[in-house]
Amino acid sequence: MAVEDVYVRTPDAELPGLLTVPDGAGALVIFAHGSGSSRLSPRNAAVAGTLNDAGLATLLFDLLTPAEAEHRRLVFDVGLLALRLRGAIDWARWLRLTATLPVGLFGASTGAAAALIAAAEERRVGAVVSRGGRPDLAGHALARVRAPTLLIVGSLDDACIPLNQIAHAALHCEKRLEIVPGATHLFDEPGTIETVAALARDWFTSHLVRAGEAG
Repeated sequence: MAVEDVYVRTPDAELPGLLTVPDGAGALVIFAHGSGSSRLSPRNAAVAGTLNDAGLATLLFDLLTPAEAEHRRLVFDVGLLALRLRGAIDWARWLRLTATLPVGLFGASTGAAAALIAAAEERRVGAVVSRGGRPDLAGHALARVRAPTLLIVGSLDDACIPLNQIAHAALHCEKRLEIVPGATHLFDEPGTIETVAALARDWFTSHLVRAGEAG
């Protein structure tokens, strides 16, 4: 397994990240963290570890520079975050380890909206998973998403459940809304992030790896 600290070069920024590529990886999943988080998010790292164990490569990277992260307006600028995600997809296409891998996106909180906007604009995205996300912030882009999309929300996350239901209804692609029992917004409860990781693993394996093998 190759594990590298990298700098993701996008058209307007150079952003630190962690790239993990298991031997014989079947796909690449790029993570989009939420507001107030970073590539070091322990919850995203836990999900990434499960994906790595299943033979999926992962890229966790900061979507904003340290200076940008100080500005609340930019933290919630899902259009900018989506642009950085698309830049990361292009960057990964130039790397020997990831150039030919199908690509999926995993978004948390505001990062979920960025992932869906990027998927609406970038046909190379083969699947999307949202964890405790704000997919509703993707707005009109939801109707243009073609990648199979899994929305995961905790049963105790009263604020996000209706927002995910709205987003689910607006999607016209293959889709699923999964509510994890006993979980709050951050999935801090015992066993809940493991449930998220297993759901994401199965979704990406089914829609990226198996689809790629079939093609």
